[in-house]
Amino acid sequence: MTKGIPRIPDHAPRTINLLDLSGQYRKLRDEINQSIMEVLESGAYIMGPQVRQFEQHLEEFLGVRHAIGVASGSDALLLSLHALGIGTGDRVIVPTFTFFATASAVSRLGATPVFVDINPDTYNMDLNQVEDLLIKDAKIKAIIPVHIFGLPVDMQHLMSLAVRHNLYVVEDACQAINADIATAGTDFITSDRREINEPADSRSSSSDKALTQKAGTIGHTGCFSFFPSKNLGGYGDGGAIVTNSDEIAEKIRILRVHGSNPKYYHSIIGYNSRLDTVQAAILDIKLKYLQEWTDKRRNIAMMYNGAFQDAGLVEAIKTPEILEGHVFHQYVIEADQRDRLAQHLKDSGIGTAIYYPLPLHLQQCFADLGCHVGDLPVSEQACNRVLALPIDPELTREQIHYIVNTIRKFFA
Repeated sequence: MTKGIPRIPDHAPRTINLLDLSGQYRKLRDEINQSIMEVLESGAYIMGPQVRQFEQHLEEFLGVRHAIGVASGSDALLLSLHALGIGTGDRVIVPTFTFFATASAVSRLGATPVFVDINPDTYNMDLNQVEDLLIKDAKIKAIIPVHIFGLPVDMQHLMSLAVRHNLYVVEDACQAINADIATAGTDFITSDRREINEPADSRSSSSDKALTQKAGTIGHTGCFSFFPSKNLGGYGDGGAIVTNSDEIAEKIRILRVHGSNPKYYHSIIGYNSRLDTVQAAILDIKLKYLQEWTDKRRNIAMMYNGAFQDAGLVEAIKTPEILEGHVFHQYVIEADQRDRLAQHLKDSGIGTAIYYPLPLHLQQCFADLGCHVGDLPVSEQACNRVLALPIDPELTREQIHYIVNTIRKFFA
């Protein structure tokens, strides 16, 4: 028997899903049901008091001045860019290895996404490539760093580039709520009109600046998704935008209600993008458990890495590093014969997913940008090799070893 791997039955006692959402609900059933009933009985289904209550609790949790609930993480990106004045003729840097919404928000406003490759170890955007682009392209007005799979981008490096080139920064933290970013108390202030405010919890004096900030709180805005599978997920679509700018926050609050302020008086054309009261009430309950779930996800990632090491799979499987601040929205490995391995795991009752099978620069809808196979090779290779394994916070050590042992049998 392989060292470190206990004797595991050939068949899992039950299917191991990528994420057990119904199991999480059962644990919180009484609290969740009560919060929903309070909304239903109140009749305040749109912009009820629970929305502002959740926003305030999110502000406190993240250490940010403003949190604004919106209809989805996709809308969070769209409204952020709109509030910052991004539009026709502007160019915005985005990673090609990310969910579609990151780039579609740019295109929907008439701007052009400029795709960059990724670091092969972190899957985050390659900041050296970003720097090269900024030197060559004066039309770039903004950048959207994506904290992919819950691992923060090197924001100190990125913000230094943003300050130097006078860029807007919209953090796509849809997968990274509660991720920590080391900042050493640095203030990020541009020389022109684009001021990046200090975090809400570090404005008193230079001597007590926070050494870390939460993902999403460093750029001009940060965007979060509350899609059910996210680390903080509702029971439908939902999202939020956070910012330390009073001016940007006010623009976003107007944009989310058709551009009206006051009601029925429209200064701009906006959107119907409000966080439902029921979802806000649910998220407010779940927010209390987020730190506990985050700790469990990190522990699970460490158990996976240890089990792969003990199983002698470190040559066959590329595992993620347990880096500071990573909240493991997904636990993603790389492997040859990825598709066959995924089928093998499925046949063994183990859920997996591929994030992402095709990079954005090769998507048909972006064909007019003139990108070709081979332009961003690191992302293209990753799309052929990545596989997400179950990362439910309640995953047991036995289940982890069953998954790893099943993978070992595939390569054996």
